[in-house]
Amino acid sequence: MAYTKEDIKRIAIEQDVRFIRLQFTDLLGAIKNVEIPISQLDKALDNKMMFDGSSIEGYVRIEESDMYLYPDLDSWVIFPWVTENRIARLICDVYMPDGTPFSGDPRGILKRVLREAEKMGFTAMNVGPEPEFFLFKTDERGEPTIELNDQGGYFDLAPMDMGENCRRDIVIALEEMGFEVEASHHEVAPGQHEIDFKYADAIRAADQIQTFKLVVKTVARLHGLHASFMPKPLFGVNGSGMHCHISLFKEDENTFYDESDELGLSQVARYAMAGMMKHARAMAAITNPTVNSYKRLVPGYEAPCYVAWSMSNRSPMIRIPASRGLSTRVELRNPDPTANPYLTLAVILQAILDGIKQQLPLQSSTDGNIYRMNEEERAEGGIVSLPADLKEALDELSNSEVIAEALGDHAFSHFYELKAIEWDMYRTQVHQWERDQYLSQY
Repeated sequence: MAYTKEDIKRIAIEQDVRFIRLQFTDLLGAIKNVEIPISQLDKALDNKMMFDGSSIEGYVRIEESDMYLYPDLDSWVIFPWVTENRIARLICDVYMPDGTPFSGDPRGILKRVLREAEKMGFTAMNVGPEPEFFLFKTDERGEPTIELNDQGGYFDLAPMDMGENCRRDIVIALEEMGFEVEASHHEVAPGQHEIDFKYADAIRAADQIQTFKLVVKTVARLHGLHASFMPKPLFGVNGSGMHCHISLFKEDENTFYDESDELGLSQVARYAMAGMMKHARAMAAITNPTVNSYKRLVPGYEAPCYVAWSMSNRSPMIRIPASRGLSTRVELRNPDPTANPYLTLAVILQAILDGIKQQLPLQSSTDGNIYRMNEEERAEGGIVSLPADLKEALDELSNSEVIAEALGDHAFSHFYELKAIEWDMYRTQVHQWERDQYLSQY
C-alpha cells in the first residue's frame, strides 16, 4: 500500500501509536531497529534520524560510524499484537552523512542489482518465497528446548498438528499486517510448518521475509513456544528450506514464458537457469550461509544437493512448476531461511543477468532421481554437487567475480571475514559426536 508522510502521521494519531521502530538489516540478515517515540516521527520521516553504524555487524569502523535511516513509507505497519502503547514499523534504507547510499546496506545492494536489471529492460523480478520453520517447546525459564510441539506430518490436522492454533494466529497477524496468505500447513517433519504468502517484487519480497520471521517468532513466544528457522535443528528428519519462486517481467510480459515452446519456457528462462546453475556453488555461501545449512543439503531429506533442473523431479536444485502464462516461474530449492533475503535475491538476480548477457547454454533436464545416481552417472549428465560445507562455499565465493560484483567490495569483504571466523570457530570446537565416537575407543 502506498503511504504519504501525511497518511502516516494521521494513522499514527488515529491508532494511538506511541513508538516507531525504524528497522533495517545487518549483513548477516539479523533485523535491527532504532525505536523512537512518536514525538520524533517528523524527524524520522524527513530522513534525519541518525544511528551508530559501528555497532552493527559488518557495517563500518568507529571513525566513520554516523549513518542515517531513510524510511520506506510504503513499509508502514502497526504491530497487531501490541494493544496498548502501540508500536509501528518502518523499514529503512541506510545512507551516509553525505546523502549517498551506504554500500554495505543489504537492501541497498539488492536495489543496485535491480537497477542493473532495469538497464537490460527488466522492470520487475517477482519472488514467491516459502520459508519453513520448526516449533519447539520452551522450558520453565522460557528458553528453547529441542522438544517438539507435535508429532504431525505433511498436511496433518489436529490432534496430530498441535501447532495449528499457533500457526492460525500467525496467519491472522500476517493478514492484519497486509500479507496475502495463500496456504498454511504442517510440513513433512514433526514440529515443522510452512506458511506461503503471495509473490511480490524483489524488494517487497525480501521485506516480507524479514517481517514474516519477526511475526512467527513473536506469535510463537505468545504461545509459549520457540520458532526456529535453523535449517537442520534435528538429525534424521527433513530440514527447513526457503524455496524461491522467481520470474522476470518486462512491464506486463513474463519473459520466462513462451507459448510456442514445448515446455512453455522462453530462451530468457533457459539463460536465467543456466546462470543460476553456473554460479550456484559460489552463491551457496549467501543462500546457505551457516555451518548448519550444509547439514540440510544431504541426500534423503528432499533438499537439493546437486546442481541440476527438472520439470517435476524435486531432487535437483531447480524445479519448474506446472503453471504457465503469467505464472511461469523457476523454483530455486537450495536457499534456507538463515539467508539474508536481500543478499540472496541480489546474487540470484546477478547470476540470472549473467546467464542472459552471456547467453549461457542450459544443460539437459534431469528427470531421474539424482539421489539414486552414482558418481559416474552424475558426471555423464554434467551434474555437480553443491558445496559440502561452509568452507567449500566460501572458497567458491572467493573465486567468483560475478557474485562478488553483486555484493560490492564492502559487503563481500566483511561477509567473507565474518563467515570465515564462524567456520574457524566451528572447526576448532570439540563436538559431542567426537566424544561419543572416540573418548572410550581411544
